[in-house]
Amino acid sequence: MSKPKHILVIRLSAMGDVAMTVPVLRAFTQQYPSVKITVLTRAFFAPLFRDLKNVTVFPADVKNKHKGLVGLYKLSRELKKENCDAIADLHKVLRTKVLKPLLGVPKVATVDKGRKAKKELTQGKIFEPLKTTHQRYADVFETLGFPLDLSKPNYPIPEALNPNVSRIIGSTNKKRIGIAPFAAHEGKKYPLELMEQVIKELSKDYQVLLFGGGKKEVQVLNYLESEADGIINMAGKLSFNEELDVISNLDVMLSMDSGNAHLAAMLGVNVVTIWGVTHPFAGFAPFNQPADYALVADRKLYPKIPTSIYGNKYPDDYKDAAGSVPVERVVEKVRTVLR
Repeated sequence: MSKPKHILVIRLSAMGDVAMTVPVLRAFTQQYPSVKITVLTRAFFAPLFRDLKNVTVFPADVKNKHKGLVGLYKLSRELKKENCDAIADLHKVLRTKVLKPLLGVPKVATVDKGRKAKKELTQGKIFEPLKTTHQRYADVFETLGFPLDLSKPNYPIPEALNPNVSRIIGSTNKKRIGIAPFAAHEGKKYPLELMEQVIKELSKDYQVLLFGGGKKEVQVLNYLESEADGIINMAGKLSFNEELDVISNLDVMLSMDSGNAHLAAMLGVNVVTIWGVTHPFAGFAPFNQPADYALVADRKLYPKIPTSIYGNKYPDDYKDAAGSVPVERVVEKVRTVLR
């Protein structure tokens, strides 16, 4: 069978997971420039793929138009017009299991999520680095006949900031730090009172840009912004495209185990991460970052870490596990990376 010429890539889930596909697709487009890629994902995520050649986004409206079995049938009818001759399923959920046969595409490869090994990791049966999610995605393309080398990544150049963004962040000779203090689950968050100390200390020498979303988060970020000069809350002020532009101009991103870490990493920005009840060994560390950029909770105090892969399950007394990473260690790591 001849090699595919047009691959449908399916990745419909959370922003961080979708962002993790970008370095892999960038490597693919550079190593196989004649192959066309169509990414099936949410319309909101389209800017993530904006600089990738030969990549187009097909928006899936899974909450309305493409919801349920009838919606998936409609989606399959629309996708058939794309004339893809292979499918790379990087999602592997019930929805994609239903959709793939409807498309009638001859060549299909599906991600191996490594659930058995991840379960053993969270049960304490093993404690060792598992295959990275990025490599799992790359393996899917190898199954389709396209082995990928992720070891020498290229990144887009930082985007020019438009007048709206420039007005908000101003001009400065200081290095810029992005800080995203939130995560989807409490067990992954660095305690706010400690993060406040980190932000105030770093703002003495650098410009600090705060990232987040949602009403409660914006209120917290507004408070942090008021604490000292050189701290700017970016939440709710930019389009997603503009936010990516700003992130591309950062010197370092400080983040939890969250989507912002993956947004920065896919743009080639240095990323320092703080980990609570999750752990980089599960394979979700941001792309191409040195292992020592991940600041993990003290496993002598919290020996059951990682308690879960996504941070949604943990003993009650593990909620503030991330707080076992001292403020001084976080500040010094960021300063070291900036040096």
